Amino acid sequence: MRDMEPGPRVLLKRLRDLMAEAAEPQQRLDQIVREIARNMVAEVCSLYVLRSDSVLELYATEGLNPGSVHSAQLQLGQGLVGTIAASARPLSLSEAQKHPAFTYLPETGEEIYNSFLGVPVLRAGRTLGVLVVQNRANRQYRDDEMEALETTAMVIAEMIATGDLSGLTRTGIELDLTRPVTVKGLSLNDGVGLGHVVLHEPRVVVTNLFNENFDDELRRLDQALNLLRVSIDDMLERREVAFEGEHREVLEAYRMFANDRGWVRRLEEAVRNGLTAEAAVEKVQSDMRARMMHMTDPYLRERMSDFDDLANRLLRQLMGRAPEDVAESLPSDSIVIARNMGAAELLDYPREKLRGLVLEEGAPTSHVVIVARALGIPVVGQAKGAVSMAENGDAIIVDGDDGTTHLRPQSDVETAYAEKVRFRARRQELYRELRDRPAVTKDNVAIDLNMNAGLLVDLPQLEDSGAAGIGLFRTELQFMVAAAFPRAEAQEALYYDVMAAAGEKPVTFRTLDIGGDKVLPYFKAGFVEENPALGWRAIRLTLDRPALFRTQVRALLKASRGRVLRMMLPMVTQLSEIAEARELIDKEVRHLSRFGHDLPKQLKLGAMVEVPALLWQMDELMKAVDFVSVGSNDLFQFVMAVDRSNTQISNRFDTLAIPFLRVLKQIADAGHRNNTPVTLCGELAGRPISAMVLLGLGYRSISMSPASIGPVKAMMKDLPLGDFSKSLEVLLSSGDVGRDVRQHVMDFAETHGITL
Repeated sequence: MRDMEPGPRVLLKRLRDLMAEAAEPQQRLDQIVREIARNMVAEVCSLYVLRSDSVLELYATEGLNPGSVHSAQLQLGQGLVGTIAASARPLSLSEAQKHPAFTYLPETGEEIYNSFLGVPVLRAGRTLGVLVVQNRANRQYRDDEMEALETTAMVIAEMIATGDLSGLTRTGIELDLTRPVTVKGLSLNDGVGLGHVVLHEPRVVVTNLFNENFDDELRRLDQALNLLRVSIDDMLERREVAFEGEHREVLEAYRMFANDRGWVRRLEEAVRNGLTAEAAVEKVQSDMRARMMHMTDPYLRERMSDFDDLANRLLRQLMGRAPEDVAESLPSDSIVIARNMGAAELLDYPREKLRGLVLEEGAPTSHVVIVARALGIPVVGQAKGAVSMAENGDAIIVDGDDGTTHLRPQSDVETAYAEKVRFRARRQELYRELRDRPAVTKDNVAIDLNMNAGLLVDLPQLEDSGAAGIGLFRTELQFMVAAAFPRAEAQEALYYDVMAAAGEKPVTFRTLDIGGDKVLPYFKAGFVEENPALGWRAIRLTLDRPALFRTQVRALLKASRGRVLRMMLPMVTQLSEIAEARELIDKEVRHLSRFGHDLPKQLKLGAMVEVPALLWQMDELMKAVDFVSVGSNDLFQFVMAVDRSNTQISNRFDTLAIPFLRVLKQIADAGHRNNTPVTLCGELAGRPISAMVLLGLGYRSISMSPASIGPVKAMMKDLPLGDFSKSLEVLLSSGDVGRDVRQHVMDFAETHGITL
């Protein structure tokens, strides 16, 4: 038996009793600050709560003027209290009035107090208020006193979060927990989504805060930590992550954190101060997250994300929580918020319930973003702080058009966006009416409008969009959402399902295009590339790994039995690569024939024009293949020397600049000259204004996202293509390469009543 329990434990026991008593919220707060002051031998204890207008309002005090409660206010960042709230860091001073941030509030009568200890009231790393103790004497508060105050602040955070304090403010302004927040990020996929927040890895809500016996809680904590370490070791031993891959590096970081003595010591200290094991994890996690959020070093912030994931795993161990059945618990208008996530994880969510995706990280080339585009949902990335500011079930608006996320939006904002969604729906209805109409211009020129795809979830949109076929099937997406290389049987099954869904419509399969920005976590080159976009990728990689290429070719040949197989090689630089690929394809044809397999009735081999070197081999290329497809995204970045994922420079260069349009026209002219079909797939094809330019340049087949087909078809029905082509030719042949093509197109469209 211990002779005397430490102060924090006595305080927590008393707080537990107070929480159990029947009392009005204000009465309970008054009792809490009185108990804290008595326990810490402080003459003042005050609680400030952050309101939705970023004002800290005094909610309860022991020692200051009682009349100042709900009257005394500080702006976020103002005074010592405002500084603590803004920085999410505690502050201990023996002479508070000498601190440069000190602000005197005459209504409180606090000028007679010198020493000051304040801690942020945190929940999930988010500041909800500030808890303060003060003394007349120039006193230096001890570390254990600061720990006791932080622990108490956690209890108060739960009171705020559960709505116990709602309605106490005299101004009628809501608390910060419910205030509207707008987060500006990066647009990664167009569209607008209205719905409710689904946190990708929802925080485990800790309801049991106070322990009865800290020895028992320490044993629970130790057992959970041991189980956590074992589970991480088990994951590291699995075959798919045992030797290489980004997953292994993350798990190694997890293992380092799980064995970090500093972290474990802080957890044990919180338990000894009276918290349960799970409440201790929540407290330490919240403290660390709040402090790390203010760091600018991206490496340290990434490590914080790893730590967060680890702490959530530990909480689930302690509370015996298994992962929830995602499909069952989702609202019908779900908008998923995550720090980051894998492409396969997004596919775990039922598509019919998804309305949008918000990522604190994420880039245009992230695997999950590519999949989200395939699903046709709006995506906002680089939305810093979105996870910690959101709660499951919060109302949310995702504006993928300008990269903005509105959390808990005000009614007028919600109304405006609802109207925007209705307007888009009316336009979509117009596009649906055009679905079965032929894709012809006003002067009756037929155009093939194809769709891009890469997953089975894309296939229903082939019928819904009215696309003429699949102009680009990205076979690498199957590899990107898998934990290991897909087996030949899995590849064959996918390709067969795609062909079956397409029916009589043509499908163009691009062979594996990995490397560069498409990194497979289970496949590493074994060397570091300074410029991967220009490195070992696409056809270069698969020709160096012929077994990989032949496995895919065999799967395509077997899946296409009795049909026409259109196979396209990515990132061709020289004609010898086409010859080498054709030789490998012929070997597979002979192999399957020898063993009596049915083959495609016709094999058409194409090449993608993405590398500028092909521009000086155009006629030879057109004779070497059955068709050509222009990859406008890569071709533009190579021609203009622009890294399209670099937001600092990517917006400085116009894809409709005359030099680049001359390049595109050169390719289209070579196709006409050699009677070789030419298609263009890329972002250019999916925007009415740039699609109009492509048609004017001579392209008669373009491929785009399914959602873009309606707007492009609507533009075409009013387009007198012959007249526009002549005006565009005059513009391109003029000596002024700086002329604004975009403005020229818009002027022509306005004159002829064309919807862009």
